[in-house]
Order: sequence, then structure tokens, then C-alpha cells
Amino acid sequence: MVLNGDGRIFAGQRLDAPAGMHAAWQMPQGGIDPGETPAQAALRELREETGISPSAVDILRESDHWRDYELPAHLVTKLWNGAYRGQTQRWFAIRYRGPDIAISIETEEPEFREWAWMAPDELVTKIVPFKRDTYTGVFDEFADLLKQTA
Repeated sequence: MVLNGDGRIFAGQRLDAPAGMHAAWQMPQGGIDPGETPAQAALRELREETGISPSAVDILRESDHWRDYELPAHLVTKLWNGAYRGQTQRWFAIRYRGPDIAISIETEEPEFREWAWMAPDELVTKIVPFKRDTYTGVFDEFADLLKQTA
């Protein structure tokens, strides 16, 4: 969860969702490579998906536990070549200190069509329904940080 100085959250609209699809936004996320810690993976994925340099952020907090979500049955065979039924994720609250102009979703392997800073309640309405409980849990866990501004 990347926060700007106004306490808003970075969200990207997924490139693989149909254009105009309302509920296709998410926060950056990704897998952990062999030999990486969860924090190292978070910073690498952040750079890969947003162009945000690790030197432009501060990790404020790591979540207390792993969070799971399962894909709806109709998506299991359509995503990840049917190899997975969901994900287990470790979340971080990260403060971005750089200018918006330094953010670039036009990366080597783009994942987002567009991006925006959003309030938690706005983001929850724009994500796929099967991730809403996960996002609500993350927002609850980091609620004190959401109230802070830089």
C-alpha cells in the first residue's frame, strides 16, 4: 500500500481488464523470488509496476500476518494457467516521497492502463469483489497510517 503525502493510496487499473471496466483497479503486488525477503520483493515489484525507485520510499510498517484470498470458481481456470486458486500476501505500508511525474506505469512489462491516488473507500469500490475483504483488512490494519499525512 503506497501512500502519498496526502494519505491517499496508489492504485492502478489493470491492463488485462476490458477498457472502461469499473472494478479493475488494484494496489501493486507480486511474487517473492527465491532468496528475497518479503520487503525486498515489495520494493522490487513496486519498481517493476510503477517505476517508483526504492530510494523514493520509506517502508512504514509490515503487516502482522499473511492474508489469503481465493479466486471465484469461474476464474480459477482462466488465471495463472489454472495453476493457483488464489494468493497468500504479505502487505507493507510504504510512504512515497517523490513527485507524481516520477511515477511511470509504462514499464518493461506493463500491468496498468492508468493510475490514480485514491482514498480507501474509493479504492474498495473499484477493485474486483473477491479482493475486497483483503483490502478492507489491510486498510483496517494500517488505519493509523492512513490518517497521517507527510
